[in-house]
Amino acid sequence: MDTDFEAGTFLIDKPEGASSFFMVRQVRRALGMKKVGHAGTLDPFATGLLVICAGRPATRMISEIMAGDKEYLATLRLGIETTTLDPEGEVTCEQSVGQVSPQQVEACLQRFRGEIDQVPPLYSALKHKGKPLYHYARQGITIVKPPRRIFIHTLERTDGEWELSDASPFLTIRVICSKGTYIRTLGADIGRVLGCGAYLTALRRTRSGCFHVQDAITGQQLREDDARERLMEKVLSVSDMRNLLQ
Repeated sequence: MDTDFEAGTFLIDKPEGASSFFMVRQVRRALGMKKVGHAGTLDPFATGLLVICAGRPATRMISEIMAGDKEYLATLRLGIETTTLDPEGEVTCEQSVGQVSPQQVEACLQRFRGEIDQVPPLYSALKHKGKPLYHYARQGITIVKPPRRIFIHTLERTDGEWELSDASPFLTIRVICSKGTYIRTLGADIGRVLGCGAYLTALRRTRSGCFHVQDAITGQQLREDDARERLMEKVLSVSDMRNLLQ
């Protein structure tokens, strides 16, 4: 065991159903350290890259890590809307998808490429008077934040070029976007433009800045008895991080 470890950064592939804070607790337990935090949350239903920093010299770099662009794979279920814009919410609307051609999908996606204004979702960790928006939303209180300027570098369909319909209502997209982009909101907005509504059924973050999920430790490995050894095999030192973030 490396008893001299003071600080470092770890790439974790978060499994579906686990909260980001749960993954932080697992790393905290494996390392026997209290000062551990993540650089950008993932909703419980989402999977993929979670960058976790341990030790004060590493946690001080979280804001720099979070500033990088993010890459996601997302699956939209057309024709249904939910309160949370994802599978965790209650269904608020169901309607026919109709017949949506590949050309209509492309025209829709084109509207969201580049610099756009996006309203944060009601269910989010964004703060209002010191409390996250989901705190108010769960009490039936609607807090609408002003739109925020974001940038969508890449937005493309990845599941083929067939027509979408009630029999085939799922649309998978790849997104490369700036910090602060809510993919749940993007999915709902795409559904609105297509005229049938939508919510995210799946979301996977594959990249954050220069860090990629293919280099990450799996959630299963964090549950093993040798979790600390697994982490130390792939730790990024503070000097490593400084070089990567330049």
